[in-house]
Amino acid sequence: MRAFRLIDQERAHHAVCVLCSVLKVTRQGYYAWKRRSPCARQLRDDELKAEILALYERSRDTYGAPRITARLRIDRGIRIGQKRAARLMRELGIQGTGRGSKGVRTTIPDRRAAAAPDHLERDFTATRPDEKWVADITYVPTHEGWLFLAGVSDCYSRKLIGSSMRDTLQVQLVADAIAMAVAHRQPPPGVIHHSDRGAQPEFNRSSQHCRLCV
Repeated sequence: MRAFRLIDQERAHHAVCVLCSVLKVTRQGYYAWKRRSPCARQLRDDELKAEILALYERSRDTYGAPRITARLRIDRGIRIGQKRAARLMRELGIQGTGRGSKGVRTTIPDRRAAAAPDHLERDFTATRPDEKWVADITYVPTHEGWLFLAGVSDCYSRKLIGSSMRDTLQVQLVADAIAMAVAHRQPPPGVIHHSDRGAQPEFNRSSQHCRLCV
């Protein structure tokens, strides 16, 4: 019974009589339940919890129920339903992180700002280093919230030449990434820097489809 399992989990923090009263069950019923041998399903749940916890720790605390279910089947040949995996994870007090529908938008157009001219014209090829740079913002889920990462790469080498990470999606995130790229590469005047039309890259119209003068 769920009420008895909850009492068993919380008895270290609250008196059994109080828990029984709140959950509207008797102490005699709880202690009778404690004396019974665990059923086959409960024993199987305990085994699955050990497998789930091992996978969760291996994923560095990132796997949710869908990934746990898939890895159990692929790695261990264990087939369980996703709902059961989710229930066992709740009982273990663990949850995954991911980019689901509750993620974060990084490209938020600024409707008040005029669009900068597109010097790149969708041509991402380059004949020499520091001819064309491209930039974008992404986000990384952590247990303490979202971290935002801005990056600048060279179209010629396809290598990352500047980056910045912050816990807020603000203009300085982009400015720091560009500053790192400029300090690292010391490009000639006229390098084209291309980004999306988000409000952050438009901080001074020097980072959206524009030519940097350095």
